[in-house]
Amino acid sequence: MRSRFFARVSFAWLLVSSLAWAQGVEYIKANYTKHEHQIAMRDGKKLFTAVYVPKDASRRYPILLMRTPYGAGPYGEDKYPNTLVLEQFVREGYIFATQDVRGRNKSEGEFVNIRPIKPVKNSPGDTDESTDTWDTVDWLVKNLPQNNGRVGMWGISYPGFYAAAGLIDAHPALKAVSPQAPIADWFVGDDFHHNGALYLSHTFGFLSLFGRPEGTPRFDPGTPDGYRFYLDAGPLPNINARYFKGAIGFWNEMMEHPSYDAFWQARNLRPHLKSIKPAVMTVGGWFDAEDLFGALNVYQAVEKSSPGTYNILVMGPWFHGGWLRSDGDALGNARFGSKTGVFYRENIFAPFFDHYLKGKGELKLPEAYVFETGANAWRAHDAWPPKNATARSIYLQTGGRLSFDAPRDRPAPAFDEYVSDPARPVPYVPGIAYGMTREHMTDDQRFAATRPDVLVYQTDALAEDVTVAGPVSPDLYVSTTGTDSDFVVKLIDVYPDDTPDNEPSGAVRMGGYQQLVRGEAMRGRFRNSYEKPEPFVPGKVTRIHYTMPDVFHAFRRGHRIMIQIQSSWFPLVDRNPQKFVDICKAKAEDFQKATQRVYRAPGSASSVTLLVLK
Repeated sequence: MRSRFFARVSFAWLLVSSLAWAQGVEYIKANYTKHEHQIAMRDGKKLFTAVYVPKDASRRYPILLMRTPYGAGPYGEDKYPNTLVLEQFVREGYIFATQDVRGRNKSEGEFVNIRPIKPVKNSPGDTDESTDTWDTVDWLVKNLPQNNGRVGMWGISYPGFYAAAGLIDAHPALKAVSPQAPIADWFVGDDFHHNGALYLSHTFGFLSLFGRPEGTPRFDPGTPDGYRFYLDAGPLPNINARYFKGAIGFWNEMMEHPSYDAFWQARNLRPHLKSIKPAVMTVGGWFDAEDLFGALNVYQAVEKSSPGTYNILVMGPWFHGGWLRSDGDALGNARFGSKTGVFYRENIFAPFFDHYLKGKGELKLPEAYVFETGANAWRAHDAWPPKNATARSIYLQTGGRLSFDAPRDRPAPAFDEYVSDPARPVPYVPGIAYGMTREHMTDDQRFAATRPDVLVYQTDALAEDVTVAGPVSPDLYVSTTGTDSDFVVKLIDVYPDDTPDNEPSGAVRMGGYQQLVRGEAMRGRFRNSYEKPEPFVPGKVTRIHYTMPDVFHAFRRGHRIMIQIQSSWFPLVDRNPQKFVDICKAKAEDFQKATQRVYRAPGSASSVTLLVLK
């Protein structure tokens, strides 16, 4: 049985680790002097900043900055953290600065979630995260006498957003930035929504911790069984009535903005990532359940708008932050053959900043340093997606078959169907979990394949490897008896029956294992526009085309490629009533069964497009 109460990592969690490379408090204390400052921004608000300066004053050091909403503690000039990023940085010599963002913890001002970037700044009152970064960097280089005039910035997740925002109209001293799992768009693909569908268990878990008023106790669900907890909670309005009681401000804002209106559009970071001057290394994990979208899209936005900028992408087989917080050799039952996290920290992360901030060594990182799962090997590409990847569609066929050949005849019937019941949604994990488990990104899907409300299609055993590198794009022709519906598409690697079990042998048999490679929900009302949702016409064949986040995966010879299609994924995704109503205000009586059909005949042949390496 698997149980996990979701908790968003704090800043201290990001820096403090029991890994072998972590430095202890005594080492930091012996070699660094801590100072605490209140740095004034252009509008007069002061932001708390902790600075750790090497005691060796015989040379000058670059500054490594992180801005965070999770707390720049431990607070007090005599209080030191267990470690400062990595042993390499500590021993090589850096000045470390960590800052509470505006309105959080010990900083002044008002906190705004994913504060919108202001395209025009005409007065000192026109502040955003880019101006706060500029003002902070300016103060640091002018007031820390031991600095060498070069500043780097990094952060994971929410701090990754602040790192990416710092790229915009950057201070000249900001030379290198590494946004890691950055938030880019909270409606289209990061954290709280995927293609407009609310990621319920993640949103509830995060806001019940991070969003609660200061001094209030943490929420206790009273059960490890998230499926039962969220099902019993009922429609979304009950979350506020029963648990949040109007006290979680951002939940209230989310419920008032159920489509991609000006509120969400203002929080889309991508359009502002232009004319970027610092060197950029965006980092993400193929199995990051939270901000995979952000990593891929921040890289692409900078690449598109700033072609002359040093801009590279690093993607490994990691969960959220796993490149820093784990060895990176496994996730759940999936094995990756080496300590990918250790490799990244020693050969990618540290050399990037050492080169740009200290002028150390020749930097030989490729445009895309990406880990190929399935083959379990690092690959270097001069573009992402790779230039030699070709779009190939794999089609749903009669009898649950899957083939790269398009259907040529019109079978009777020309569709497969299932009944989607909101009262009995498809679970997203095979076991018991409360929050959003990181392991679900590689979980065995055999439990779902046995349900009558999940369609399953698979190829024959592959005669040769098929390597997929880039976005996954479902192109479905569907109909529903309702007026709204979700469609979840899952790309799965089916292991051969004779695959040996992992060592030490566990409860899961790896023969026939159905490893999730990529899964993504699409809220049907947004099939044509996130801004203007529209109902389905009951019984009418309708096209749904959307893009899932990239993969880099080798389906090995003897394996099978599988596609599963379903209309719920609970409680990862909130339940669709299958009636065209404002889901944020839905009532219990709005939820109804619906018969879903997925078509597979010429003219309405459902498929999934993959980028396949030649």
